[in-house]
Amino acid sequence: MISVVLVDDHAVVRSGIRLLLDGQDEIEVIGEAGNAKDALFRARALKPDVILLDVVMPGESGIEVLPRLLEASPETKVLVLSMQDDPSYVREAFAAGAHGYVLKEAVDDEVVSAVREIARGGRYVHPTLGARMVTADAEERAAAEADPLSEREGEVLRLLALGHTNQEIAELLYISVRTAESHRAHIMQKLRLATRAELVRYALSHGLLVEDSS
Repeated sequence: MISVVLVDDHAVVRSGIRLLLDGQDEIEVIGEAGNAKDALFRARALKPDVILLDVVMPGESGIEVLPRLLEASPETKVLVLSMQDDPSYVREAFAAGAHGYVLKEAVDDEVVSAVREIARGGRYVHPTLGARMVTADAEERAAAEADPLSEREGEVLRLLALGHTNQEIAELLYISVRTAESHRAHIMQKLRLATRAELVRYALSHGLLVEDSS
């Protein structure tokens, strides 16, 4: 049997999911919680195979409490239930320790499949969400390759190319000398540059030394 604890602040939602899961021969709902505090208590006391966790709850959110749920019951797998279909939310959930991500609008057989999948050690994301994540990751990589430096790194690069020292850059940008040195190291590493001359050439070729006429 796959033991499940439901965590959602809406009793009606919990009732619907319980009815769905209890209708499966190999799944048993052994507890419910309506907030993060109760969820932690259930996780410690019941050690379920799976926690079905809502994201939006009063007080502490599901994402915020997720790491502590896994500390309370390390063998438990967490399936996040959310209304958010943005890839960034999915990444945030998995970064917090989630094993699966299901949209609330898909509370049907998909939830059953997701519970089964993560209970046996797999991961689950709705196929459409998975495709969006792949697309978003590809776009981010392309953007990083086109312009690998952050805005602050671009500022530091320009000042370095103009001949400023780390101390001067720190004063101009109101940062510590150590931070300025760290930015310089990251810039050289990202751009695969070895000398100041190469750095100046890069800045010139990318128009970083042209004064803003606006």
